[in-house]
Amino acid sequence: MIVGVVGKIAAGKTTVARFFEEKGFCRVSCSDPLIDLLTHNVSDYSWIPELPEKAEPTRERLIEFGKYLKEKYGGDVLIRLAVDKKRNCRNIVIDGVRSREEIEAIKKLGGKVIYVEARPEIRFKRLVKRKASKDKGIKSFEDFKSMDDAEERLYHTSELKGLADYVIVNEGTLEELREKVERIIEEIAGKV
Repeated sequence: MIVGVVGKIAAGKTTVARFFEEKGFCRVSCSDPLIDLLTHNVSDYSWIPELPEKAEPTRERLIEFGKYLKEKYGGDVLIRLAVDKKRNCRNIVIDGVRSREEIEAIKKLGGKVIYVEARPEIRFKRLVKRKASKDKGIKSFEDFKSMDDAEERLYHTSELKGLADYVIVNEGTLEELREKVERIIEEIAGKV
């Protein structure tokens, strides 16, 4: 079973994916292949499209390289790479799905897609709290809003909500989120 998790920056995609991981799913992010290719850490793959010059995987570089790979190898290239990286797993959860082509690739493989959403103010607080290195260029709510808007223009993330099999509003506690995810896992497991 393959499950893809979609949503805007700091909506809780990784947290949702971790809950799946706790239930035995292998977790992989759409950005993992990009990071692996940029850092030349490619031993987990049975195939790679091409190796770029070795570079630090900043958010900007990941976006730029991801765009390039999709144009050259197809909009589903990151899903193909993510699934390949975890090819020895029975169940895979893919965090950070960002396009219609990626969603369609997951559904073609018989998978399900979850859209995670939260208000911008909540997402900004989470982003500040998580202190991820890829977010170090974001210092203020204005920076966040600008990055969020740029990502929306690039990926049309809001429109992807209509393609999802499940929508989770993640504005409550971690426990409330866990309960929502566990209900979905039970439903999906019942269909496998």
